Amino acid sequence: MRFAALILSLALVAGCATTVRVPEAPAVEPEAAAETWARVLDQHVDSLGRVNFQALAEAPADLHIYVSYLARVSPWSQPSLFPDRASELAYHINAYNALAMFNVVEAGVPDSLAGTGKLSFFVLRRVTVGGRELSLYAYENKIIRPLGEERIHFALNCMVVACPRLPRKPFQADLLDTQLERETRRFFNESRNLQVDAGERRVRLSEIMKFYTEDFTDRAPSLVAYANRYVEPDIPEDYRVEFIPYDWTVNRQDRIVKKRN
Repeated sequence: MRFAALILSLALVAGCATTVRVPEAPAVEPEAAAETWARVLDQHVDSLGRVNFQALAEAPADLHIYVSYLARVSPWSQPSLFPDRASELAYHINAYNALAMFNVVEAGVPDSLAGTGKLSFFVLRRVTVGGRELSLYAYENKIIRPLGEERIHFALNCMVVACPRLPRKPFQADLLDTQLERETRRFFNESRNLQVDAGERRVRLSEIMKFYTEDFTDRAPSLVAYANRYVEPDIPEDYRVEFIPYDWTVNRQDRIVKKRN
């Protein structure tokens, strides 16, 4: 069963959802809000996209300011701030990533989101965006995906190991196409996301490609054809497609340190 269908079916029998608190923080203008999110990424994300959740939990002021801003300001609460599709998409990508990061901290930085943790994290815990309360699942599937940009799947980050690498700089409207192309190309050129076995005539893809197959096949004849836009040499399209199991381990920096001790 696909992840989306599993989440929805579990939600039908789950208990009541809860809304993650909006942190108390000074109200700031859009430029200052963008600067706070940029500081969070620069100070708490490493070159591999891992988050220092321990340091973030101890010094959350910038994240709190940005999450508080997101709770007030959005393309539907202040549309004049988002004059085009690129500005709207950049807002949503940054907002989703920041809210997922905040959600991990508020959940006590769990080791993993596997099993029922996915239900709690993505469906039952609601965040606030522009005055609306919604789950991360609804935010992605009801708000962001309908904007029709499949490359968002290589930019949205739910803070687990199998997610695309989290960049250390925010997404920007004036650079968005370049940034999305960069992250998509990086995704397909990491062996954790794409593995070709010429001897067995098979290709293994990240389960992201399985979760959102229709988004990619709306843009290309097949998943392999879509991947071939970003890799060299081309993968033969008659190769058997398999999927790499998704790793729901929270992508925290201190996990690496603990394993070495």
